[in-house]
Amino acid sequence: MKIGLVASSGGHLSQLLRLAECWNGHEVFFITTSDVVKSELQKNGNVYVVGECNRQQPWKVFKVVLRCIRIICREKPHAVISTGAACGCISSFVGKIIGAKVVWVDSITNVEKISLSGRMVKKIADLFLVQWPKLAEKNNVEYAGAVI
Repeated sequence: MKIGLVASSGGHLSQLLRLAECWNGHEVFFITTSDVVKSELQKNGNVYVVGECNRQQPWKVFKVVLRCIRIICREKPHAVISTGAACGCISSFVGKIIGAKVVWVDSITNVEKISLSGRMVKKIADLFLVQWPKLAEKNNVEYAGAVI
């Protein structure tokens, strides 16, 4: 199975990497937002850096969308796993369009409500996990423990 692992650099990526046992033995590639982590991630598979973006930067969002489309269509993953943020949301939708399963793990920092990216991906996710039991109850999603 080929798995696309997608997360913004920093906390989102740290949380994603804590789930490494989930993809052991599978072919993986990474989509992230910064070159800083590229050399470390390359030990596990291809690494693509798409750049940072947010909803206040429509031109950057457009460029990241195009990059994610190109990567997902080239790699053709069977599953996309993401902890967020924008690049994870975009890659999840593109992955779903090509038939990949989508797994979203919302950040542990989201205590009161699901992230904006998470709320968007929730509609298409095959598995949606949060890291707080009350958040799971309130939003009809799954809680399977905290990543950190």
